[in-house]
Amino acid sequence: MTSLNHRPLRIPAAAALLLSAAVACSSTDVTAASAVPTPPAAIAGYCKALHKELPEKVMDDVARRDLPARSPFTAGWGDPAIVLRCGIDRPEKVGDPKANGVEVNGVWWVVDDRGEDGMRFISAYREAYVELLVPASYKADAGILVDFAKPIARTVPKSLDDPKF
Repeated sequence: MTSLNHRPLRIPAAAALLLSAAVACSSTDVTAASAVPTPPAAIAGYCKALHKELPEKVMDDVARRDLPARSPFTAGWGDPAIVLRCGIDRPEKVGDPKANGVEVNGVWWVVDDRGEDGMRFISAYREAYVELLVPASYKADAGILVDFAKPIARTVPKSLDDPKF
């Protein structure tokens, strides 16, 4: 994984709840958003382990749900679905020096405000890229990442590119 040169924000979990993003309301096309990645075997192993550790609820009351294509590389919560995909290819945004980033409970994320489409968070400095797509209707901020930091930290090892490795 190449180095991430974004502007990082280091915040503890409690402060992450206060980090807000201005997003407009819209829905997400669940089928397109939950396209199943096809990672190499080593990365697939991390993703399968992560899948078993993912929370049943996020944001206190948004329950886990099945997505159109069941896979150990995807997971969803709520309606419209908050979609997690593990093992995606390295997104361009990860290498963008102007991209915003945040560290939540030891996991680095690139933060991509997609306006009407909501928020996209991409893990960085990990052996597998994890993408979290949050529809605008949730008015989510980086606080949602608290629910995912512990499972990712337990199952997806840090990359050698992590500056704190």
